[in-house]
This record gives sequence, C-alpha cells and structure tokens, in this order.
Amino acid sequence: MSAQDRLTDALYGLGWGAVKKLPEPAAVRLGRTIADLAWKQRGKGVRRLESNYARVVPDASPERLAELSRAGMRSYLRYWMESFRLPAWSEQRIEGGFDPKDLHHLTEGMAAGKGVILALPHLANWDLAGAWVTTKLGIPFTTVAERLKPETLYDRFVAYREGLGMEVLPHSGGTAFGTLARRLREGGLVCLVADRDLSASGVEVDFFGDTARMPAGPALLAQQTGALLLPVTLWYDDSPVMRGRVHPPVEVPRSGTRAEKTSVMTQALADAFATGIADHPEDWHMLQRLWLADLDPAKGSA
Repeated sequence: MSAQDRLTDALYGLGWGAVKKLPEPAAVRLGRTIADLAWKQRGKGVRRLESNYARVVPDASPERLAELSRAGMRSYLRYWMESFRLPAWSEQRIEGGFDPKDLHHLTEGMAAGKGVILALPHLANWDLAGAWVTTKLGIPFTTVAERLKPETLYDRFVAYREGLGMEVLPHSGGTAFGTLARRLREGGLVCLVADRDLSASGVEVDFFGDTARMPAGPALLAQQTGALLLPVTLWYDDSPVMRGRVHPPVEVPRSGTRAEKTSVMTQALADAFATGIADHPEDWHMLQRLWLADLDPAKGSA
C-alpha cells in the first residue's frame, strides 16, 4: 500500500472513530467549517461541482454558481458527518432522521411480492435513507458498492453499510447482477445509486439538455425479474431531518427490443432524477465528470 493510500485509509478511519463520538452540534459545525475551507481553496472537486451546477441551472450568474457550490460543499460534508455518525445513532434517531413522501409506492410494491428496485441519484444522504429502510420499515436490502482504493478503505465501507443492515456486493467481478436478480425474484429489495455509469457501457440519456450516460442495470433487472422500478430523490432542508420522495413506477414498455426498452426506462429514471436535482441542486453531490461532452469533448455538443 502506498503512503497516499495509507493516509486516505487513516483519515476515513479517524472520521468513523472520532466524529461519531462528537455531540451532534459539534459535528455539524465541524462539517460546515471543513466545507467552507474546501470551497475557498477551489480544488478540482469544487470546480467540477460548480461546472455541473452550471448545467443544472444554466441561467445562473457566476455569483449564483459560487453560492450553489458553497451550499453544495456544505451539503456534501453534512452527508459525511452524518455517515460517520450513523453507526452510533440510536434506532429512534435513525427513524426520526428521514421523512419520505409517497412511501406507498415502496410498501405496496413489497407487499406484491415481486421485488422492488429503488434507484437514486447522488442526492443528500442515501446511506441514511437505507438505514431508515432497514430500521423503520424493517426491510433488509441488497446494494452494490464501487471498489475503492486502497482495498482496506473498500472494506471499511462494506463493514459500515453491513452494520446498517445492508447486503453489499462489489460492483466489479461480474456476479453482482445475478445475485441482485435472485434477491428480486425472492421478493426482496434492491437499492442502487444510478446517476453515474461506472462501466463505460451504460445507456445514453438526455440530462439537462445534453447527453450523459447512466447504468442500464436498474432497467435490465426490472425487465428480467418483473420487479417494480422506483426512482427516489432526496434533499435537505433547514431541519435535522432529511426529506425524500418515492416517485411513481417506471413501467416496462410493451414493445421494442431489450435495448430499446432499456433506453426508454433509463431515460425515465434520468427525468425523475432531474426533477429532484433541479429542485435541490445544492444537494446533488456530483464532484465528477458526468456528461459525455465533459468526458470526451468529441462526443458531446458542449
């Protein structure tokens, strides 16, 4: 392991070891302080976040974009402070920490016994939403995690999420899809963060007026297993409670090839994600390149 990898692993270990012991007001202040420092330094991630916000809010002035990126970094650090502290939260704190709208789409889908896929963008705190599902609703679920470097950091994330009641599968390796399909055929729940393609073989979608690529997995799983596919969006307000919405199901088209159906369904997911992101852009933690024009200028229109 390189010195950089050891430092990265140690810093995350410090977060989970120390931040969770802080009183909540102190953790909130610490997160905001770190966010503001990072924003003032205008590193690569902050500049990319601001560039992405420029696509979401195309008429924003430079001053408005700066305000958005500062709020975005504060939201991002709120996510991290909450995540570091989640393992120490009581069941009551978790249950009171999330308030989703239109939950009936999920509960009715689970009652039908055909399995449910929840697909989310990188909005607010998806880990808290997952912990709420396992704690408040008592529904275990399976998810997929990107393999991180160093391997010890990936192991930390897996242990953290498993401690919250999730079954975690590695994104790489080729076996995740089959396991997810089995869980759904058994009537289970699968949750996937699905606004950024990690395979470079995803589905092209129109996203805020330009082409991006999103993973095909949610749509393919729904087609192959008959499970219900539900977009979910999350956001913060000025309270300690995270808000959310379970959107209506994405239907499988009655006609077309598998690829055509997958394209239509993934676009529907992208449209639902865009609705939530447009309403709360500062809570979209996308600090990476997403649009094809940014990934490869020759393939995009921007």
